Amino acid sequence: MITPTSETIDSPATAQDVARGIMRLFARNDIWCLTEVPLKNGRRADLMGVDAKGLIVIVEIKVARGDLLGDTKWPDYLEFCDRFFWGVPPRLDRGPLETEGYRPDACGVIVGDGYDAEILRHAPLDPLAAARRKVQVERLARMAMRRHTVLHDPNCGDPVSAG
Repeated sequence: MITPTSETIDSPATAQDVARGIMRLFARNDIWCLTEVPLKNGRRADLMGVDAKGLIVIVEIKVARGDLLGDTKWPDYLEFCDRFFWGVPPRLDRGPLETEGYRPDACGVIVGDGYDAEILRHAPLDPLAAARRKVQVERLARMAMRRHTVLHDPNCGDPVSAG
């Protein structure tokens, strides 16, 4: 169970904190992901990963109520994943995520901070077509390899622009 620490109470959570906690949770469950993944429709997934069965997971992170309530583009992510989660910090009001506009029947909820995360509501499986999943997994693999190469040699190119 994620409980606010004195650090999370005194300072607001950042998207990077929430992402780190979720990535730790995912790593323990053999789900490996990338941050800031551009999608073919012009959107950008905060976290996008692949589990041990080759299923694609996207997490949209929100750390402020206004940002959560103002996001009307999140359904655009659903065509690129088998499971979709909202990622939020422990102190964010999750009430809106239970309303029909946020499709609680189709979206999971993960609460995370800079140290760990917990799935509060599992995301149901909504399988992509096999061909589409294959394309997405290949894109993620190439993006991961490109980012890894650039870490070792920044002169190899910009990992974002090659999408």
